[in-house]
Amino acid sequence: MLERWRAAQGVVLRPVARVLLRLGVRPDTVTWFGAVSVLIVALLCFGMGWLWQGAVIIAVLSTSDMIDGHMARESGTESPWGGFLDSTLDRFADAGVLGGIALHLGLRVGAEWAVVAVAALVAAQLTSYVKARAEAIGCRADVGLVTRPDRIALALLGALLAGVGVPYALQAAVAVLVVGGGITVVQRIVTVRRQVQSAGNSDPVRLSPAMPGPKGRPGSRRKRARS
Repeated sequence: MLERWRAAQGVVLRPVARVLLRLGVRPDTVTWFGAVSVLIVALLCFGMGWLWQGAVIIAVLSTSDMIDGHMARESGTESPWGGFLDSTLDRFADAGVLGGIALHLGLRVGAEWAVVAVAALVAAQLTSYVKARAEAIGCRADVGLVTRPDRIALALLGALLAGVGVPYALQAAVAVLVVGGGITVVQRIVTVRRQVQSAGNSDPVRLSPAMPGPKGRPGSRRKRARS
């Protein structure tokens, strides 16, 4: 849902990317910084009960996940390695955010809601895995109700609202992520199945491997359609 806003953020973040390049910062450095900092802040702030503070800090840090792509394009250093690194570290960041929420819910709300948050994390990882496997057999699986930007936005919105006193906001957010993530997984499986059938081959392993984009993901150095 949030994919449509991706072009607009370039107006704001592209100048930031250019400044960082002039300072000698590498795109991969920004990728590492963003993922590690989100992981640490999420576990620390959410675990300590600092919900709105953590949500705001993570929202700011998450811009690094777009800045690195602009840096790669501006510097002409797009590569499959960058795409692989970015996608891999995204999974760690997701685990930090949803894991931190699960920790908070388990400590301060109830074990049952911690389980729901863990289920949301599993759904998020499955969504990304299905997309990766689809691309490995030459298919596309960019569709879905809840992609990564949607997941992060919903999780942070729930934390922000809960942090300022809105009752059940965080519980509602993780419940929506579980349901939306499950629907997205099914949508992507169905989409891949249709692509395989339309190729006239019911055995997907015989399809040609997907050709990576300039960054190793369809699209650019870092910014494929988000998983």
